[in-house]
Amino acid sequence: MQGSGILVLLLVGLVAGWLAGQIVRGRGFGLVGDLVVGVVGAFIGRWIFGALGIFVGMGLIGAVISATIGAVILVAIIRLVRRA
Repeated sequence: MQGSGILVLLLVGLVAGWLAGQIVRGRGFGLVGDLVVGVVGAFIGRWIFGALGIFVGMGLIGAVISATIGAVILVAIIRLVRRA
């Protein structure tokens, strides 16, 4: 992965982490936490959609949608673990 690819991945992760924090009704996890949640969520979203055979879309919009859904799932799991 080249430098611009890493930058895009971090940007998508940041947007997805922030969106996930807003969707799940929370304050988020801060800049670094939202970035980590978004990047990990991107991998989760890609894995889930790939396993189900669902095509979200190409390009930046598809990546943000997939990463956001994965990040929402991750945030929900984190909140369940915190309560337990």
